[in-house]
This record gives sequence, C-alpha cells and structure tokens, in this order.
Amino acid sequence: MAQAKIGVIGGSGLYGMQDLLNVEEIALETPFGAPSDVYVLGDIGGQRVAFLPRHGRGHRLTPSEVPSRANIYGFKQLGVHYLISVSAVGSLREDYAPGHIVIPDQLFDRTKGIRPCTFFGNGIVVHITFEHPFCPILSERLYAAARAAGATVHQGGTYVCMEGPQFSTLAESEENRRRGHALIGMTALPEAKLAREAEIAYAMLAMVTDYDCWHPDHDSVTVDAVVAVLLANAALSQQVIRAVVPLIGTGFESPAHSALQNAIITDRSVIPATTREQVGLLVDKYL
Repeated sequence: MAQAKIGVIGGSGLYGMQDLLNVEEIALETPFGAPSDVYVLGDIGGQRVAFLPRHGRGHRLTPSEVPSRANIYGFKQLGVHYLISVSAVGSLREDYAPGHIVIPDQLFDRTKGIRPCTFFGNGIVVHITFEHPFCPILSERLYAAARAAGATVHQGGTYVCMEGPQFSTLAESEENRRRGHALIGMTALPEAKLAREAEIAYAMLAMVTDYDCWHPDHDSVTVDAVVAVLLANAALSQQVIRAVVPLIGTGFESPAHSALQNAIITDRSVIPATTREQVGLLVDKYL
C-alpha cells in the first residue's frame, strides 16, 4: 500500500489540495467502515502527504455523521505519523477575529455521547492519557508555518466541541465565554482522541470564520456569511500546509507516538481473537 508520513484532514471549505505532485487516490476499507472519502496522496516539498476531506467532497456528512474512527484508522494504514486538522471555528474572543488562525492547545467536550469515541472495547480496555490533546511539537511548527505564510495567527486557547449541526444559542455562547473558552467547533472530538489512540501526533489549524453569536456588533452566524470567509481561509490554509511540511521534514519523536505503551490494562491472555484482529494495527507491537 502507498505510504505517507504526513496527513491533512480538511474541514469546511477545504475539500482538496492544490499543487500536489505525483497524485494518486486511494479508497480504503477499515475494520470501522469506510472513511469520509478517498485519500488523495501527493508530494509537497519532497514529502508524501495524504489528504482527506472530513465531510466528504461536496460536504455530505454532518459533524455527527463523520466516520472519525474509519478516517483515523485509514491514516494509520497509510503510515501517517503527523496529522494536521484544518477546522473552521467560531471565535469566543474579541482578539481572535474572522480571517485569523488559531493554534489551540486544549479541548472541552460538549458533544452528546452519540459519536463512537474509541477504537477499543469488546474485550480490550485502554486508558490513554489526554491532558494535552494536541501535540505541542507539531503545534509549534504549525504556528511557525502560519507566521511564515503571513497569516495573523494566535497561539493557545481552548476549543469547545459542540454536537451541532445547529449553531449555538446566545445563552450557550455566553456560557462558553464565561468559562474562558476561545473557540467553538463541531468536529475536533472524537477525532483528537482517536488520533492519540492511533499514536499519531495531532495538531489543529483553526480557521476563524465568525464570532459565534455573542458579539453585539456582528450578526448571528449564517451559512452564507461563513462560506464567504471559508473561501479565503481555504487558500490561506493551503499556504500554511505547504510551509509546515518542510518544518516537519523527516519527522520528530512526539509523546503521542507511544501513547499506548502503558495504556492497555486488560490481561493479554483474555483479549478475544476477533478483537485483537480488529485493532491489531494499533496494539500488536505491545501484545
């Protein structure tokens, strides 16, 4: 199978990558079903990169329908060690304005528990550490790449993940601000948790499209308003990705790359063979 060390998962507005060389498309099946779309592999700066549109080309999948387990498992099958999430977000801070980029460092989960959030269960119990959900090393490189691309970029902040697909109520938006959250979106979870379980270093390029609904001087969020900003953000995000690939280079060691080393609590002798086969790509080296 074709391999790529760097992966990019594109959110709203980013459904493809321009300027890839030696392009090939790969349709994968995983033990967790089909991913959102085919993976597009190509070269950037001499490095092989795998791209996947999170919502499918044409934006067919709601945030709750995104098959995150299949998406992340597919990246693992392709050999991805470093995964960049490009995500459209609303801002909960005055200084994080539409058109800006944020490299968040924390997550807060407000999803409803209807999204499958682990590869494990069915006879194998795994407890990963997740206090730092984004790889700090990859995040630093993304920040440097965004600055090199000329973006207005901010480092740090908590992304609160809501279920959607509806936008926030005013009460929810004001409560999220009261808690000190910086950004709101609908797709970072369980994606970030699954990337950690797959031992993939994960960081986010959060592209601000709006002020949610809290800002008294801005209209409520609408699709039309968001799409207008998305078009500019999509071009900017591709510039940042082109700039970050050489900063990743041949790779670096991330704490995420050994996340399962001390996380499997189940007695190896009682793990069912069918379960071990399903998640073997993730755990065999520890069993």
